Amino acid sequence: MRFWFDTEFHENGYTIDLISIGVVAEDGRQYYAETDFAREKACSTDWLRDNVQPHLTGPEKGRPVIARELIEFMGEKPEIWAYYADYDWVVLCQLFGRMIDLPKGWPMYCRDVKQLCDSLGNPELPKQTSQEHHAMADAEWTRDAWQFFVDEKTERNKRISDRYNQLMTIGRHGHYETMFRVVSEEVERANTNR
Repeated sequence: MRFWFDTEFHENGYTIDLISIGVVAEDGRQYYAETDFAREKACSTDWLRDNVQPHLTGPEKGRPVIARELIEFMGEKPEIWAYYADYDWVVLCQLFGRMIDLPKGWPMYCRDVKQLCDSLGNPELPKQTSQEHHAMADAEWTRDAWQFFVDEKTERNKRISDRYNQLMTIGRHGHYETMFRVVSEEVERANTNR
């Protein structure tokens, strides 16, 4: 099952401390928690105080509790996505200790919606209309951004299929030449829309 998550965290160049985490499951379930030192950490820098602290609403939980609840929530073999995932992934993994201590069946990597975006020509993503820097709202937006690419891919595949069938019906060229032409047109279209 797919899961999209986001965290808010404090980092100082040496350590990353979890403040809050939000996770959205493919089946619609949601999980949100704040660490038992969230409010203290969220007041440690001006940026956190201005952008994260106002959105902390609880519940506050210890890291071992959050880790246990995430295992129960996400199960075995989750497909995990985030946006600009690097620090989020590290702070999530640290809930379990070392990288080799991740729960059974969990990947040792996180899929990144930003990398997906870059690989598809970096199209403009849907605007986030909910509160930014609230881990739950950001996790929901990450799911929506991922869905944008799934919908876009479906539209692109339909466009390619329709154009291929149209050209094959005309019957001037063979399969490979027609497919090359259709894919070349789609690449040109994508480059024009950048």
